[in-house]
Amino acid sequence: MRVVAAMSKIYHHPVQIYYEDTDHSGVVYHPNFLKYFERAREHVIDSDKLATLWNDHGLGFAVYKANMIFQDGVEFAEICDIRTSFTLDGKYKTLWRQEVWRPGASRAAVIGDIEMVCLDKEKRLQPVPADILASMMAD
Repeated sequence: MRVVAAMSKIYHHPVQIYYEDTDHSGVVYHPNFLKYFERAREHVIDSDKLATLWNDHGLGFAVYKANMIFQDGVEFAEICDIRTSFTLDGKYKTLWRQEVWRPGASRAAVIGDIEMVCLDKEKRLQPVPADILASMMAD
């Protein structure tokens, strides 16, 4: 039987858009949104917990699938809000909804649906550790 947890609350992470993030027209180069999403997920899980999980238990997370929808350009010098929520999908996978919101916008500029799996150092699927999941759900 597959376990699907309820969607977590929405986490917010600000991202400053630097000139180096943009293409020649001053709009964010599309692969950079994956970096912003990664940073926001790291803040949800916690860097120290991720390091401990890898160093002490040999477990980590990897992107299994990513789907992105681009609805609006994000420009140099903006400070955007990365809105993140997640669900547990079975024992091994988390589903992340991440959105980039420009200042004063009425809709997300970019929407990302990211599937993450928990792996050991031999790249074998492992259950998402209960303590990590509990700390993510508690925040």
